[in-house]
Amino acid sequence: MTSQFAPARRIAHLDMDAFYASVELLHYPELRGQAVVIGGGREHQPQVQADGTRRFARLRDYVGRGVITTATYEARALGVGSAMGMMKAAKLAPDAVLLPVNFDAYRHYSRLFKAAVAAIAPAIEDRGIDEIYIDLTEVAGETFELAGRIKQAVRAATGLSCSIGVTPNKLLSKICSDLDKPDGLTMLSLDEVPARIWPLAVRKINGVGPKATEKLAALGIATIGQLAAADPGLLQEHFGANYAGWLAEAARGLDQRAISTSTESKSISRETTFERDLHARQDRAALSGILTALCERLAEDLRRKSYVSRTIGIKLRFDDFQIVSRNVTLPRAVAEPAAILQAARECLKRVPLHRRLRLLGVRASTLEPPGAPAAAGQGRSQGELFP
Repeated sequence: MTSQFAPARRIAHLDMDAFYASVELLHYPELRGQAVVIGGGREHQPQVQADGTRRFARLRDYVGRGVITTATYEARALGVGSAMGMMKAAKLAPDAVLLPVNFDAYRHYSRLFKAAVAAIAPAIEDRGIDEIYIDLTEVAGETFELAGRIKQAVRAATGLSCSIGVTPNKLLSKICSDLDKPDGLTMLSLDEVPARIWPLAVRKINGVGPKATEKLAALGIATIGQLAAADPGLLQEHFGANYAGWLAEAARGLDQRAISTSTESKSISRETTFERDLHARQDRAALSGILTALCERLAEDLRRKSYVSRTIGIKLRFDDFQIVSRNVTLPRAVAEPAAILQAARECLKRVPLHRRLRLLGVRASTLEPPGAPAAAGQGRSQGELFP
């Protein structure tokens, strides 16, 4: 199969390096080089002592059901990662510094880095508070120099580093932006896919989660190259025609998605794939913490984009890859974390949770500016099952 993209197409994926943690290190430079975890509450705010130094909370002292929002690379080296339960993380990195989230600061630096990029390359697809896709195809300049100029502009505007991948499409650029973190710059052509992408683990493909990785491993497929060489019939037998077809194209580095520069959002969602399948009863505390964190991030996205939502939904992927979604239309539009969480829990009540879960997501739709008049027919709820 040949690429549908013209050879001159240049798509970049820019990912800020450990964004929340890096913003915190601007405020607390004495923590540079240390294991730092973000996700605490107000009670974990650093305290200024009599001698002017700051006393920081430690992960070992945390008690509760919270989950980690993000962590510095030093903490990640200890096995700590985003969406991990705080209590579990405390066993891995008890001496890690614990800081509360500060969304006002993160929003500020997000606006700064995106404005710096837009001044050089205005065709941007916003993918959240800390990552964007950039179409460089029509931007003058040699690719390496141009990407380096973007990195310098981001650092000058924020004091922070980012990592960039530049390839002919979004799928490959997403992979490449993660290859040389932090402060990386990776360029790749389609001709280089066999040499540079095929040796990578299949989990490096965005959209291949832990469960799919496990199923592929059982079939003797551990690398992207092995996936590219796999028998299509075998993949269809174990993953279904649609997902198998996508896996085959992704393994070859093919992706026809266009950069979406529209500022109007039809919906906003947050989701996470678990490191292991979770059970609604046995892992209730962990799931509760993850759901709360997703609702908080969704609320942040709504606030950043100046929207409120009349319809809140949940998305579940079970251990057999079946996807279920439920929606509820609310009597008034909401954007607060607590209101989103309450609506998400109402949706969950309408789902039989007898199987283990591998993914949980929360979605806000029917978006409108704050203060819009109420629409007719509120209070209804509906569910959809996608086999």
